[in-house]
Parts: sequence; structure tokens; C-alpha cells
Amino acid sequence: MTKTYNWGILGAGKIAGKFVQDLHNVEGAKVYAVASRSLDRAKEFAETHSADNFYGSYLELVKDEAVDIIYIATPHVFHFEHTMLALDHKKAVLCEKPMAMKREQVLEMITKAKNEKVFLMEALWTYFLPHYNYVLDIVASKKFGKLKELKADFGFDAPFNTEKRIYNKDLGGGSLLDVGIYPVFAALTLLGKPDAIEAKATIGKTGIDENCCIQFNYNNGPIANLYSAIDETTPTEAILIFEEAEITIKSRFHEPSSVEIRSKEGNKNVTFDVNSHGYNFEAAHVQQMLTENRLQSTVMTFEKSLELIALLDRIREKIDLHY
Repeated sequence: MTKTYNWGILGAGKIAGKFVQDLHNVEGAKVYAVASRSLDRAKEFAETHSADNFYGSYLELVKDEAVDIIYIATPHVFHFEHTMLALDHKKAVLCEKPMAMKREQVLEMITKAKNEKVFLMEALWTYFLPHYNYVLDIVASKKFGKLKELKADFGFDAPFNTEKRIYNKDLGGGSLLDVGIYPVFAALTLLGKPDAIEAKATIGKTGIDENCCIQFNYNNGPIANLYSAIDETTPTEAILIFEEAEITIKSRFHEPSSVEIRSKEGNKNVTFDVNSHGYNFEAAHVQQMLTENRLQSTVMTFEKSLELIALLDRIREKIDLHY
């Protein structure tokens, strides 16, 4: 029989809601409890998303002995604090991206997980989506020759509001850590770590990057042109230019999408039968890792999370963005 894993949801915002909708369709997953700093909000979330229990503090959630896995869905400026809290209580953790605000924090989180012998993974859900793995396989196979260039963007037009997280520096606001992480992640997983980085950004009146333009350069030839924005809507596509073909991961490339291939053999559009937001794939992976008694993911490894946050740190240095 499949083991049932009791999930505790730490944070009751929009992302948590989407994640839980998908979690209901994961075999062996139970939406056991949710916690918010507001008991009323936790109760409303539990009623909306059929969670068995709700708490008005995060401490109550992590102290519940029936909870197997904590999904951390608070603003990323709190990821370090909340992950460490869960690990202190020996709870397996799936932490939303970015894992923390800087590499030193991520390293401390990983060290803590290792010392406590508890599973920890960054929730970079794109890595587990069928369309993205399809493209990763093409790159690895060199079916169309070497990958010469990657163009990836993610931009949306957020109304200026200093009360909202996205423009609030104290809450880790800005385009790079919120959505720029996806183009950066694409470059890391498709081309590897760059040898040189160039970046420039528009720093707004609240001190955060409202848009960010990045170029990764590789000594063996390829380049990656990446862009993120919270002040304009962009196609949010990933375009891969090979020696013998061009592939576009359609909008929105970071979530369930389709893939267009243009080569000498003609044009082909590949679709994937995903009837969810896409969070179910990473949730099922976490459960599989726990079933196998692993302490880290075989896909979104500790090394990959450290590489990703190190790139974000380097970009922030280039654009003089400090939290």
C-alpha cells in the first residue's frame, strides 16, 4: 500500500492555494493542516481547500507530530527563518523559491538539514514539468547539435503599490528574486554555470529592481540573454537556438506549456497532457524521495540550489541591489 504523507502548509497565500489544489490529486498526499499568522485566514484557507486542521501560528504547525512534510509558501524574505523552524522540529521541508535571500542562508539551511538528518528541497517546480524535461533531453542528446544561445524572459506589469510585497524591499520585492529566478534557472540547467555575467537594472523609488537585463557568457561559446520585469508584460518564453534547430518553450515557459521545434525537418508543435497547475509533479517527487529515505532530491539537489542562489547573488552585486 502507498504510504499517506500528511502535508502541513506554512503560509496561506495565492501560491499555497494553487499548490494545495494540485496536492489533492497526488497519490498518497493528504492536505492535513495549514498555518497562518491569522487564525481566521488559516480557517478560511482550510475550509476553501479541505485541510483537516488549521493553526494561527507557524510554531503550532511544526509542533504537530502528525505532520510529515512542511510546504513553505511565505514571502521569500522569511524562507530562511521558517525553514529553520521546521527543521528544528525535524520536519521534511519543501521550500518555495528562492530558497533564501543569499547563499550564506541557503548553505546554513542545508547544513541544518544534514545535521538533523531531515529532507530539504527548494520548490523549483519547473524542473519536474514534462515539457521542460522534454527539452532538457533534447539538449543532452545533441540531436540538433550544440545549444548556441538561450533567450528567456519573465515580465508582468504590477501596479505600483508600496503596500504589496512585490514593491516592498523589506519583503524581498523586485523582479530578480520573484520572477527573474526562472530565466536564470533555465540558463543554469540548459547551459550550466556561466564564466562571466553582465547585468543592469532599473532601480525604482522603493529601492528594488523593477526590471533586470542579464547576459551569461560561456568560454565554450554559448550566451544566454535573460530578462525580468515587474513593470511590463513580456512574452515569458524561452527560445533555444541550436546549430541545426530552434526551439521555443511557449508562454509561460516556467509552468505547464507546449514546445515548438523548427528544423530542416519542418515545424512541429509538441503538447503535453497536464491537467493541473503543475505543482503535483514536485510534490510527488518529494514523497518518492521520502519513501526512498533520501535526505535531498536527486533532481533539485543541494548543489543546484547553491549554484542558483550564487548566480542570483552575483547578479545582485552587478546591479547594486542589497537587502
